[in-house]
Amino acid sequence: MRITAEHGCPERLGASLSPDGVHFAVASADATRIELCLFEPGSARETARLPLPGRRGDRWFGFVPGLEAGALYGYRAHGPFDPARALRFDPAKLLVDPYALEIDRPFVYHPALAAPATDRLDTAALVPRAVVVDPPRDAGRLPPGRPGLTYELNVRGFTQRHPDVPERLRGTLAALAEPAVLDHIAGLGIASVELMPIAAFLDERHLVRLGLTNAWGYNPICHMAPDPRLVPGGWTEVRRVTEAFHARGIRVLLDVVLNHSGESDRIGPTVSCRGLDNRRFYRHEPDGELVNVTGTGNTFALDREPGLGLALATLRAWGERGGIDGFRYDLAPVLGRTDEGFRADAPLLRAIAADPVLATMIHVAEPWDIGMGGYQVGRFPQPFLEWGDGFRDDVRRFWRGDRQTLSGLATRLAGSPDRFDPETRRPSDCVNFVCAHDGFSLLDLVSYEDKHNWANGEENRDGHGDNHSWNNGVEGETADPSVRAARGRDRRALLATLFLARGTPLIVAGDEFGRTQHGNNNAYAQDNPTTWIDWEAADLDLARFTAGLAALRRAEPALHDDRFLLGLPLGGEPDVTWLGREGAPMEPAEWEERTTNWLGLRLAGGAGGPAVLAYLNASLGAVAVEPPPGRWRLLLRSDAPGEALETAPLSLPPRSVTIFAAEA
Repeated sequence: MRITAEHGCPERLGASLSPDGVHFAVASADATRIELCLFEPGSARETARLPLPGRRGDRWFGFVPGLEAGALYGYRAHGPFDPARALRFDPAKLLVDPYALEIDRPFVYHPALAAPATDRLDTAALVPRAVVVDPPRDAGRLPPGRPGLTYELNVRGFTQRHPDVPERLRGTLAALAEPAVLDHIAGLGIASVELMPIAAFLDERHLVRLGLTNAWGYNPICHMAPDPRLVPGGWTEVRRVTEAFHARGIRVLLDVVLNHSGESDRIGPTVSCRGLDNRRFYRHEPDGELVNVTGTGNTFALDREPGLGLALATLRAWGERGGIDGFRYDLAPVLGRTDEGFRADAPLLRAIAADPVLATMIHVAEPWDIGMGGYQVGRFPQPFLEWGDGFRDDVRRFWRGDRQTLSGLATRLAGSPDRFDPETRRPSDCVNFVCAHDGFSLLDLVSYEDKHNWANGEENRDGHGDNHSWNNGVEGETADPSVRAARGRDRRALLATLFLARGTPLIVAGDEFGRTQHGNNNAYAQDNPTTWIDWEAADLDLARFTAGLAALRRAEPALHDDRFLLGLPLGGEPDVTWLGREGAPMEPAEWEERTTNWLGLRLAGGAGGPAVLAYLNASLGAVAVEPPPGRWRLLLRSDAPGEALETAPLSLPPRSVTIFAAEA
């Protein structure tokens, strides 16, 4: 086997197939020598070790004639091992190509992966090999648009216990294309499915010590290679699933983790970027210590090469090769971090907006990380949407019964104009959620006052401590019918609040029919029935209620109009009127002085639709109110779906959301 630089292709990082061989290129500023290692199929035996002969700037490259698709390869990088200078070269470590599009097996943590260079422990038998592949780039996507009702989904946990999915497919991406799964998601009225990470990841070392595994995948190594455990069919499987969703008119978003890698902290494993160009891929302190604004041990430097190029290539790969319609970015302020802190005009954010492919896709930021200046809600540039944690917290506080929560709730129902500038943003730029993958499930939110994370092996120290949750009188599971009824009532009220609000609503898969994590609010380490949805126990009545909320929101322009509620004129009347007990606008003092936890609002009709009247009553008792003048037709009663409610006089049921439409 020979390698040559004459026909090299340094401008294309990764392995690029050609009719007569394969081009290889990799970036490293500080290496003194990089070797391409070729492997026997299905074996850890190296068949060739070929120094890359070409170098142009920071790029090393070579061409291997006669090599074909399916070839297995990795790299070894030579250079100084000097952690104080952020240099971590160790040729005993086999390195996976950061641009790999496929790997031959999953990553498995082993202490030897983190051994210092002085130990000279060869890791070829422990590290997956990259596979030379060239998936087509012509994957179709749905036309550009907003994400609409979004369904956050853990690929493995969603179908691992699904009775109508063949056992061989359960827990894989392919299971999502099964008719029973598609029927359920489409039946809810979902507009976009948001897949939790499916890129190849490595379990954290502390989980291995505890006998646990990562159930969420937020610890990637190869950012553009599907993980073989979740996507055994590779890119063909990705395309088949996205096409199945597209055929139902549902967009597919992918949660990407560009802020860090699974190489962790200074004693973490060396399996890819760390061994190739640690100093430039990751952000470092002056003393060589890794910057850790992610809480995972390292932080990618995305304001410069090679991290900037890797991030863009990752996004393009999933969009062009996989048919992904958009992305949700974990700890997204890292995308805009520079040496001076977060900037809305940082190189990566500018590049996404300017890229002819990426600019047409959906981009949703989780707008916080744990570093200085890490809370950036409302500060991301177009085309980004952002998760709204203020909605989650203010809605929970109101329904828990906290005092003086009316103003906060009204602001969230109005589209969060305090955080998203109405001059430059839209309400749909704010992704509203009551629950997300990180935290309590919807059922647990109303069943547990405290977290119960003992199974995670950290003595219940991990996970959020202040969840604004309540248990309706009993901590955890109970057979008491009155408590169970109260919890069902509260869940319906929370869901109704979500669908009533301006913004882009998001629900977590399974919350629509009562999934539980038994009080664990940080279940990332529970790849077991804690996170595997129990379809046999599904509350189908709640699922039908959720689907009805989605249908109601679609049907009523006053509910889905994408404009902030600021009291401005709309059709000759205020777009919103916040109501007092007598049906007139609330007096300013009443926002703070109201002694019962209820809120009423009248929405002006928009786009030819009728005005809508809504009341949210978090009190334990009924509240008598006078509706505004006019005739009102009941659209929703969350406490007793399907039952009538008289408007003259109007008695708001306890712990309920009621919605009416004006009759001509």
